[in-house]
Amino acid sequence: MVERKIKKTLRGQKTSDGAGVKLTRLLGYNTTELFDPFLLMDHFGSDNPNDYISGFPFHPHRGIETVTYMLSGKMEHQDHLGNKGEIGAGDIQWMTAGKGILHQEMPKLEGGKLSGFQLWLNLPATHKMMSPRYQDISVNKIPIIQTDSVLVKLIAGELDGKKGPVEDTIIKPVYLDVLISPNASWEYLHKEDVTMFLYLFHGEMYIGESKKEKIVEGEIVLLSSGEILKISTSDNGARFVLIAGKPVKESIAWRGPIVMNTEEELLNAYIELEEGRFIQT
Repeated sequence: MVERKIKKTLRGQKTSDGAGVKLTRLLGYNTTELFDPFLLMDHFGSDNPNDYISGFPFHPHRGIETVTYMLSGKMEHQDHLGNKGEIGAGDIQWMTAGKGILHQEMPKLEGGKLSGFQLWLNLPATHKMMSPRYQDISVNKIPIIQTDSVLVKLIAGELDGKKGPVEDTIIKPVYLDVLISPNASWEYLHKEDVTMFLYLFHGEMYIGESKKEKIVEGEIVLLSSGEILKISTSDNGARFVLIAGKPVKESIAWRGPIVMNTEEELLNAYIELEEGRFIQT
């Protein structure tokens, strides 16, 4: 079988978003073509409340799905319809913004560590203006596949006969949280032609049977096409998220929290927002 190898390696950029939340932007405007259908990915994590306490006050979204995966702490979300919910350590919120939503995401703690990821997926033109919806998924609904040396949390997709809890998504991605023990190995078979990448947020590891391609903590790795991914670790072990999905292959007009196909559509969205017509029934 053809091995998936490293196609490109990059590192995220330190920045802030919302009302001053400090985070690392892993994917963004400059990576859309290579990482299609994935638009943006942020890694937030701090035990200093000043880095996150102001959160993400009310803001709009259109044309995308967002996936928030919490590693620690709690986040409360609320939208323009009065819907409210809370996600904590290990929980997921999968939000389809579709034709438009106004919401906020605010830390639900006064101290301690808040950490996690937010991923944006592009919606194809046929679904840009679909009705918005949420899927809140608690940690106890996420399947775990475990061996003596590997633990995989199956957030989305299929693995070893099990299915992730996220249902009825437009982009049908794979989203795995993988923990590999020190001096161990893991193989992942995925024959579909997809965009596949991983982000190593703890430890170090090697990609490929030859163990020549070393990945260190904080690196994002875009993988080549192929059928099988082979990963091995050294003394520190490794923890990473692996994400894959079929490209949308459409033009992108993106500014801030709104992603459309054309500049005209994008301009119209902001005019609607300014005139109070953004939320459509």
